[in-house]
Amino acid sequence: MGSELGVPEGKILGLNEYAESPLYDAKEQAALQYADDITLSDRDVDDELFARVRGFFHEEALVELTAVIAWENSSSKFDRALRAPSQGLWERFRSRERR
Repeated sequence: MGSELGVPEGKILGLNEYAESPLYDAKEQAALQYADDITLSDRDVDDELFARVRGFFHEEALVELTAVIAWENSSSKFDRALRAPSQGLWERFRSRERR
């Protein structure tokens, strides 16, 4: 999806290093940290991070961001539990780009 919206491939491939990467601005880093802290079981969104995220997103956008993160987490757990294979959406897009 991100690649279809014009997000550069390097940014998508560099997601694991978002916290240190100059490819991501402060808003993106805050949103990605927020997603990590919601997603990872050993973490929680602390007050400092929540305040930082609220500084970048108005209330409706924050609710939407949180809902998308929760939906993706739920969908991922659902698929794993049912042994549903990846649809390879990212790889299909990369294959189309090479043609």
